[in-house]
Amino acid sequence: MTDGRSWQGNWRVRLYERVRERGYDSLTAFAEARPAVPLDLLAEELGKDDVAGVQVLSGLLAEAERRKQVTRLVRDVLVRQLSQSLPNGWPAVLDDSNRFQVAKALGCWSADIPESYQERADQVMAALRTTPPPPGWRPLGPDDELLRTLLPDEAA
Repeated sequence: MTDGRSWQGNWRVRLYERVRERGYDSLTAFAEARPAVPLDLLAEELGKDDVAGVQVLSGLLAEAERRKQVTRLVRDVLVRQLSQSLPNGWPAVLDDSNRFQVAKALGCWSADIPESYQERADQVMAALRTTPPPPGWRPLGPDDELLRTLLPDEAA
């Protein structure tokens, strides 16, 4: 967990300097090279003590909006949350031992995505509850077939 240092100075400039230092021309390219890695771990890689996961998310959202790829980012954030909360994949049976982990992943995802996606997020969460994915399902990126079915890209 970072302390207040992540918010000192111009954090956006610092974030993009770190991305460029690692050989990437965008935060999206940096994140895509690390599929399914949780946002806080991406932040830690960019600056253990002075970059926060929410800053990485903010930068990714800004880039996604410019590229008109917000739905893809919404899927990507879900992949990262599922990877963090369900490292062994989707549980075979939703019971007391894993119900919280599923709820945590979906709740954190819902909190991280733009307000304009909340209705779609509710539909995705309802679909996952009524028709769970196969046991062990672990999407490895935003282009996962099931995720694209649940959250298709907007028509151009």
